[in-house]
Amino acid sequence: MTNKYLKAVLVFSIFIIADSVFAQGPPPPPPPYPIDGGIFALFAAGIIYGISKLRNKK
Repeated sequence: MTNKYLKAVLVFSIFIIADSVFAQGPPPPPPPYPIDGGIFALFAAGIIYGISKLRNKK
């Protein structure tokens, strides 16, 4: 009887420990303003537009 009880307690303990070991916290929040290729494309377009305005001014 005690042998079955001991096995049951060990199995239950292993499940509880394994559950707490593999548990993860929540993922971090995303950054408020993601910077992707669009920002760099707009920056390059602005530089090209500025250069063309300077050439047309001369």
